[in-house]
Amino acid sequence: MRRSTRLAALLTAGILSLAVTACGSDNNKASDPGASNAPSSNINVGMAYDVGGRGDQSFNDSAAAGLDQAVKEFGMKPSESEATDGEAETAREERLRTFADNGFDPIIAVGFAYADAVKKVSAEYPELHFAIIDDASLADVPNVASLVFAEEQGSFLVGAAAALKTKTDHVGFIGGVETPLIQKFQAGYAAGVAAVNPDIKVDVTYLTQVPDFSGFGDPAKGKTAAQGMYDAGADIVYHAAGGSGGGVFEAAKEAGGLAIGVDSDQYETADPSVKDVIMTSMLKNVNVAVYKYLAEVNGGTFPAGVTTYDLKVDGVGYSTSGGKIDDIVPDLDAFKQQIIDGTIVVPTTP
Repeated sequence: MRRSTRLAALLTAGILSLAVTACGSDNNKASDPGASNAPSSNINVGMAYDVGGRGDQSFNDSAAAGLDQAVKEFGMKPSESEATDGEAETAREERLRTFADNGFDPIIAVGFAYADAVKKVSAEYPELHFAIIDDASLADVPNVASLVFAEEQGSFLVGAAAALKTKTDHVGFIGGVETPLIQKFQAGYAAGVAAVNPDIKVDVTYLTQVPDFSGFGDPAKGKTAAQGMYDAGADIVYHAAGGSGGGVFEAAKEAGGLAIGVDSDQYETADPSVKDVIMTSMLKNVNVAVYKYLAEVNGGTFPAGVTTYDLKVDGVGYSTSGGKIDDIVPDLDAFKQQIIDGTIVVPTTP
């Protein structure tokens, strides 16, 4: 079966399944007095994930959490699909078109890699509404909302945490794919380290280069890169590598080092066998952005243009789960306030 036919069939089946479920709910109302209180909506949401999809314990899962919250609170009907390693640009376009052809509006694309596909497909369906996470290049497209983050600000805070906690004055950064977006993580992290002690060494490695996006979903590559850093003397490694971060945590465990997670509180989401090495995580609250976007849609408004989630609105931050940085929280919050006040301007390029 061709991919386009298979995807269309899956989405159509999903819609039919939702229809059957809705009918079943109606039949149950007589026996369940509380059923009438369940939220109901005629809004069908299409969610196109990046590589790794739901279950990556990072970026995609954070987006999924925002979708789940909106579905629970508003009764929206979702359908989901995800990118695969090495797929052609046409596959991303096809994914969005299939949602559009099956009545989904809005359609949310998770990740900057969808920028070209969203630009093309949104023009083909001007009556529908799209949102893209982590890309601002479509700011002038009237039916597209760009949801972006100040990753450099959150990364500055975990960089400061690494500098305050390192015992070897040697830390590391691993990026999944070397793009301007991931360079924002690197730049902020290095600036945070330098703000505490400019003499601390920061190793930097990227797992893959564009157009190879497998660096966001290859734990083996993440582990190998992290092992090299720990072997060279680094004792804390921060990753901005999506699903590859699982390998970084494994390497930290074996080396007796520490690691810093990304996007979600990975102390809570990573494999329990490695959670004790996760010192903190840079929180990128994609769930908040997705939920707020869908809340506006539920209220009858389709946002457009660029919305930036920064420290001022808690769009980014850091986690304290596990208690490993409790003693330095006052220091980190002082840095946070200086960034909010504009006393510290965090760079966005290395």
